[in-house]
Amino acid sequence: MEEVFVSSDEEDIREGNNNFDDSLEEDIVHEDEKPQVGTIFSSKDELQEYYKSYAQSMGFGVTKLSNKNDDGKKYFTLACSRGSKYVSKAKKLLNPNPLTKTQCKARLNACISLDGTVTITKLFLEHNHDLIPDKARYFRSSKILDPRLKRRLELNDQVGINVSRNFRSMVVEANGYENMTFGEKGCRNYIDKVRRLRLGAGDAEAIQNYFVKMQKQNSQFYYVLDIDDKSRLRNVFWADARCRAAYEYFGEVVTFDTTYLTNKYDMPFAPFVGVNHHGQSVLLGCALLSKEDTKSFTWLFQTWLECMHGRAPNAIITDQDRAMKNAIEAVFPKARH
Repeated sequence: MEEVFVSSDEEDIREGNNNFDDSLEEDIVHEDEKPQVGTIFSSKDELQEYYKSYAQSMGFGVTKLSNKNDDGKKYFTLACSRGSKYVSKAKKLLNPNPLTKTQCKARLNACISLDGTVTITKLFLEHNHDLIPDKARYFRSSKILDPRLKRRLELNDQVGINVSRNFRSMVVEANGYENMTFGEKGCRNYIDKVRRLRLGAGDAEAIQNYFVKMQKQNSQFYYVLDIDDKSRLRNVFWADARCRAAYEYFGEVVTFDTTYLTNKYDMPFAPFVGVNHHGQSVLLGCALLSKEDTKSFTWLFQTWLECMHGRAPNAIITDQDRAMKNAIEAVFPKARH
């Protein structure tokens, strides 16, 4: 499962240029501290933290390239963030992103055993670009926002303290920007995500009451509420009797997108749409999502499939979003995308 970063590490570095402390000493990694083939870790998370720490001391970013299963074993790859080819998103035609990808081959391959332990199977430590350890804290893979600070950001946001003031106070407590493991943009992105999950007083209850009322009127009304570990409403799916009946006749080809932001929480509205024998669009179910990632789309597609009695479409048309593609491959493996 490939993870794609929207912005490069170098763009994050440029954002923090005013905060550089050139007096930082470069960490020295001794030979016995480098990754070694055959080293065993207790878990995947432990290996990822180790490799990120090593990468930060050396001066390069880390990205997770892929997961795969082979002969009953699970494998994954951690690589330099400047690997692969650069692909332009063509969002800024007059001021495009710099060509920061160098097809760097530095990477680590690992195998997950049945008991959960992880072993390094292959290594390539040589980079084809300069390493910058004194600026590694600005790499995306080095930015860490721990649970205590997340909770503090949430509480301060609820009482009206904005993100900029929140972040400045944390910088003072850390005795300078050079001691921070995250940036203001990371704080702002986290608060935006939390606000999507934070429904207003009575909103979640109102949604559930409405769905219960609809189901009493027609037993074919179907809905699912996805709740996170803090009992907050995360995703919502519903389909009425007309949607389910229409799918029986017109469910061969389905279109799906999340281009509509039509509510005060800025949660993407995600409709499933088909075409009837008159060439008219017919609604086949819809959802509100808190996040447009592979996990959310997988949940939605599995929920929709259950609603439609396990009958998958023959073809599904989307806007080529990578997270959607990953979810479709997992939930609708035989459908043409």
